Amino acid sequence: MSDVGRPPLHVGIIMDGNGRWAQSRGLARISGHARGAKRVTEIVRGCPDIGVTHLTLYAFSTENWRRPVAEVEGLMKIFQQYILSKLDGLQREGVRVRFIGMRHRIPLKLQRLMARLEEATAECERLNLTIAIDYGGRDEIARAVQKMTAELGDGPVEEIGEDSMAAALDTAGLPDPDFIIRTSGEQRVSNFLLWQGVYAEYSFPEIPWPEFTLAHLRDEVTAFRSRDRRFGAVGAPTSVSITAGG
Repeated sequence: MSDVGRPPLHVGIIMDGNGRWAQSRGLARISGHARGAKRVTEIVRGCPDIGVTHLTLYAFSTENWRRPVAEVEGLMKIFQQYILSKLDGLQREGVRVRFIGMRHRIPLKLQRLMARLEEATAECERLNLTIAIDYGGRDEIARAVQKMTAELGDGPVEEIGEDSMAAALDTAGLPDPDFIIRTSGEQRVSNFLLWQGVYAEYSFPEIPWPEFTLAHLRDEVTAFRSRDRRFGAVGAPTSVSITAGG
């Protein structure tokens, strides 16, 4: 069954290009991240109006710990400020927030704010916002396998399948992404939703995240709607002609 014309239900975004955007303007890299955080507000607010019901944002990867300490600390402060400033607004606008990834390496204050935001928005339904912090697709899959094998015990390994794998991932209960966008033109998936994104459509716009507006997202969604997603099948012919001996 063709999916042409249908809006994406779940959009994932790799918010790339913040640091380079800042450096190209003679600013510190952290200034780009701060500008990028402001861009999140516009995108989140506008998603429901363009048919997006689920939005997953790649905020901080497992590899990002390798960045300079000052930049990492600055990012953690930005995350804290974002949650504190948007807590009431997200709840009021009907945005349910979830966080995926590992949490034990994140500062305790931020962990508590994350849990507070999840609890405060748990009943919201207008938009499902998932934020990936200290997240890596390979790590997520490894943790899911560890969880399944621990639960399985001495049971038959055949009980492990795609459904049980999906249920053990951080994104359990969420639909797989239909469309994944990476800003700033880099054409890599960078360890983002490796299991979930197997059938997602991808786009790599050149524009850096601090300049990626709701209008750009709307254009991307419009282009997505024209794609023919067959999920490994072959599109049905419009007519079938049978001839003798054929």
